[in-house]
Amino acid sequence: MKKICIVTGGTGGHIYPALAFASKVKQMHPDTEILFIGNDDRMEADLIPANGYPFFALHTSGLAGSAADRLKAVMQTLACVGKAKAELKRFGADLVIGFGGYVSAPVMMAAQAMKIPTVIHEQNSIVGKSNKLVMNKADAIVTCYDKCDEVFPKEKIRKLGNPRATIAAEAVVDEAYFHSLGLKDDKKTILVMMGSLGSSSVNELMKDALADLDPRLQILYVCGKDNSQDLDLFKGQKNIHVVPYVDTLKIYGRIDGLICRAGATTIAELTALGIPAILIPSPYVANNHQYYNARMLVDRQAAFMIEEKDLNARTLSQAIASLFEQPETMESVRRNALALGKGNAAYDLVELTDALMERRKRP
Repeated sequence: MKKICIVTGGTGGHIYPALAFASKVKQMHPDTEILFIGNDDRMEADLIPANGYPFFALHTSGLAGSAADRLKAVMQTLACVGKAKAELKRFGADLVIGFGGYVSAPVMMAAQAMKIPTVIHEQNSIVGKSNKLVMNKADAIVTCYDKCDEVFPKEKIRKLGNPRATIAAEAVVDEAYFHSLGLKDDKKTILVMMGSLGSSSVNELMKDALADLDPRLQILYVCGKDNSQDLDLFKGQKNIHVVPYVDTLKIYGRIDGLICRAGATTIAELTALGIPAILIPSPYVANNHQYYNARMLVDRQAAFMIEEKDLNARTLSQAIASLFEQPETMESVRRNALALGKGNAAYDLVELTDALMERRKRP
């Protein structure tokens, strides 16, 4: 029986790809034991157990802030290396795979010190600090963007993509759910979503940007759970349907276009499905990595992009008209996006980890 430890934390961008990988491991090898390790005070502490996986918690902090804060973070990391070693020994891990977040570093360090095979998965175009700390001793490094080649040891890189792409590619449309959102079959459907919490600034300018919407289009507008006051944002506009949240996997197959942020998971999903998109990268993320995620698609004519500093009703309405109201442009962008997709990413990652564990067993 194989035992895999998955370490991840901090944000959904790290956690959801890890869960996607775990689900495919269990599908392909039902007898494999999986242990997750993450922070005790971040979203993984609730989300991982809710998905039915054993979870071991550590307490770590990012290397940011004052000199005192950074020193505290270093001391926490060193203490967590020892705790991780004890847990990996107890579990009997055959492999450790890290999906990022600052909790990954001490666990990967522990595994490398114990000669347990390690795999890094980097979802973004800009390499995270934790992954930089452990990259030289990793057995393999899985990436999604060519830009990572500038940082990681090239001989270790495998461009397999994000496991969430596989989940999106295999998702089945729930027609009843689609119609329950007020959406019609005879219109082109554009999904607008700015992350799980939405964006109040974008919500406000949308009122003007969508004022003269092409009647052939219908908008499913996700305002965000924290912006429920915007549910009446488009009152009286029958082709715009506002919801605080949507289960995208249930409707992706019916979505003709996206207006969205440029997080790693979103990019993986839209390229796997070939959905034309207007990307609005969040400028509030580490190292502006969403801009570089989006740039990769734009440079290959696989998406449009508006930086938030340039975002207004005029630029957005122009982008909508240039992409979603032009069938030939939509089809070209769709093909280019699909060409970048990695729909087999989760299966390829499982095969890679299988090979590393088999290699470890050989005398």
